[in-house]
Amino acid sequence: MCQPRQNRVTPFGDIVAIPQRGAFMGNRGILHDDHGQLGRRRWTHKAWITCVLQFKNRQRQIMAPRSYTELFFLDEATAYAAGHRPCAECRRADYLAFKQSMIQVCPELGPNPKAGEIDALLHRFRRDVNGRQNTFDARFADVPDNVFFTDATGRALVRHDGIVKMWTDDGYVSDGCNPADVVSVLTPRPVFDAIQAGLLKVQMRPE
Repeated sequence: MCQPRQNRVTPFGDIVAIPQRGAFMGNRGILHDDHGQLGRRRWTHKAWITCVLQFKNRQRQIMAPRSYTELFFLDEATAYAAGHRPCAECRRADYLAFKQSMIQVCPELGPNPKAGEIDALLHRFRRDVNGRQNTFDARFADVPDNVFFTDATGRALVRHDGIVKMWTDDGYVSDGCNPADVVSVLTPRPVFDAIQAGLLKVQMRPE
């Protein structure tokens, strides 16, 4: 039996080897060697994108030598938590909606930022100086649906239709968890702000 490739992304931004794929693909550059094995790097550029699985009948060999590393996400909510944004080519309408939301919550971008400027801003909120995922504290009552957070348990949690669910490799589990008053948010702050303000709609796979 073939071993699963290390190309599935969790809400913590980690890249893990599990057999499940997901509803979206994306990339952060070339992360694997000619044998399809990941090295120590977890990104080679700041354009962390999320793509559709099928586009214009294009066919790709997964983890081909000297080509970008295909990454997979359970759903869009997971991709946003990991720090990715919609691709400007295969998800053009979603990218433009995302761009407009970023302009409104991040006025320093100006009225018409380039994709690279948006990526540079997002990267400041993705990772700290040591490469660890940036998080911030928020009142649980203020966390909107489809935004990931964690509490003292260390689990990746998300609220959907008002119900708190736990992320798993296969999907979501409703386990009756009761988060603390203050939680640690995984979704980058600008994306959190856009979702909270109702500027950004997010696809989350139903349980």
